[in-house]
Amino acid sequence: MANQFEKGQLLIAEPSILNDECFARSVILITHVDQQDVVGFILNKKSDYDLKTLIPGLNIGFQIYKGGPVDEENLYFIHTIPDLIPDSLEIKDGIYWGGNFENIVPLINDGIVNHHNTKFFLGYTGWFNAQLKDEIQQKTWIIDEFAQKSNLFQTSLEGEYWQNKLKSLGGEYLIWSNAPGNPSNN
Repeated sequence: MANQFEKGQLLIAEPSILNDECFARSVILITHVDQQDVVGFILNKKSDYDLKTLIPGLNIGFQIYKGGPVDEENLYFIHTIPDLIPDSLEIKDGIYWGGNFENIVPLINDGIVNHHNTKFFLGYTGWFNAQLKDEIQQKTWIIDEFAQKSNLFQTSLEGEYWQNKLKSLGGEYLIWSNAPGNPSNN
């Protein structure tokens, strides 16, 4: 495991995060790192919203995820189709963040933008660089690499994705991967 984080890596919530509804059992994709700030999106927590309810003119529903507790009234997205969405910023290995949103609506209606290549978020997760370093040292987060970019776009990621990431870490994390979300259900 790396001691330093970089964009394109995953932050996996340590099993000890129990009472934080936002971050417990979260897997976060780091999308931006500079000297001061770190930005990411929670990949595995669905919001109560559908893109069709937020954007007029859409013919197809599209799940929106809770990206994090910062700026929750704004919509963000990651994708793998930068040739169709100008001004996209590469995160790593063919995963892109944002771009010209005006291109999105017709691409969704035509089925070109879909849940296999694009994921939408309300809000994001952000830290000061030093703050995230402290949280990692305090064992709040585990740094990991994503194995397959297609996994980032799965729609059935809720708790299962976090559990699978823990299983892949092995060792002491194997027992935690099978623990119920609410310890009183044990």
